[in-house]
Amino acid sequence: MPSGSLSAKSFSRLLKNKPAVVSMIFIGLLIIVAFCGYLITPDQTPFANRQQLEIAAKKPGFKVSLLKITNNEPAVACNIFRKILYGCPSQARFVPLSNWYFKGDSIFIEGLSDTESDALTFQYHLKNVIYALPSGDVNSSEDLNGNRIIDDTLLLQEKTRDEFIETRTFLLGTDRFGRDVLSQLMIGARVSLSVGLISVLISLLVGITLGALAGYFKGRVDDFIIWFINVVWSIPTILLVIAITFALGKGFWQVFVAVGLTMWVEVARVVRGQFISIREKEFVEAARALGFGNLRIIFRHMLPNTLGPVIVISAANFASAILIEAGLSFLGIGVQPPMPSWGTMVKENYAYIILDNPWLALLPGLSIMLLVLAFMLVGNALRDALDVKTTLQV
Repeated sequence: MPSGSLSAKSFSRLLKNKPAVVSMIFIGLLIIVAFCGYLITPDQTPFANRQQLEIAAKKPGFKVSLLKITNNEPAVACNIFRKILYGCPSQARFVPLSNWYFKGDSIFIEGLSDTESDALTFQYHLKNVIYALPSGDVNSSEDLNGNRIIDDTLLLQEKTRDEFIETRTFLLGTDRFGRDVLSQLMIGARVSLSVGLISVLISLLVGITLGALAGYFKGRVDDFIIWFINVVWSIPTILLVIAITFALGKGFWQVFVAVGLTMWVEVARVVRGQFISIREKEFVEAARALGFGNLRIIFRHMLPNTLGPVIVISAANFASAILIEAGLSFLGIGVQPPMPSWGTMVKENYAYIILDNPWLALLPGLSIMLLVLAFMLVGNALRDALDVKTTLQV
């Protein structure tokens, strides 16, 4: 018999599967993006929802100059934990411009337009650009945040030029509301991964419990649980999810519960079959002879021997949960705007496929496809790696 534990051999076989390794790296990168959230998104406002209609539906790589105008409101404190989870409200608004110049204590900007003749010129007082003024009073000596207001015109011009005029590049363009598509995709990854994770945890909790009870006790307990499994199994998954969603209401957390409560059936069937096959094994009989309770035998001795198939089916369920969430969001009964979701992005932009901006729908669709494919490849690799007969031959 070859040396080395079965776990080490299984892990070695998993690492030899190059598509699975690439998939795990891809999933790991998405997890990092989802965890960091608004810390790394170009648009760090809540839900990445900064709308600028002047630059709506721009192509990837679009570059624009912006004038940052401070809001006449006190600054809102935003620590790093709040920023990671929810983002921070913007302390300024941004005005796209094609040209600008100073005149005294004011800045004049030309807005974006397809033709120069249609471009509008706007005037802003430099103090109003830099400071949060009380009631817009440019003659105030202090702003709403207690900062001393500069009165020197040259200093105001220099500060505006250096700190309040910036060039921003939208790597993946903007959508029809002028929002940054890259930021929407990055926050949408958080939704997809969260739905997949929590839904799988719910399905494991329900499925393992019912499957273990059915396989261990058999008899009437098994008959009742199998009847219940067959009833749920007979209902199309998407219809059951929609029915649960209607009962719980639309929203972010409701999707978790709805998807999780429809995915436990596969887990329960697999766990039941595994328990039936090992309940008469010698180590189970020995545990009974030693007087161990049923719950200890089930969860301490039998359940660890069934985790291989459960891990494999969990990877497949993760992919299914992502697809179901995207479908619900596309139908308008999943994650609700303004929270970004890949399914919602496809719904909002699918009409652009036949227009000149197809990437607005193709990018989130491609993201869904790649993430589902990654989990399926990992699931297939785990199935092969955890196959005891194949592992023993290595």
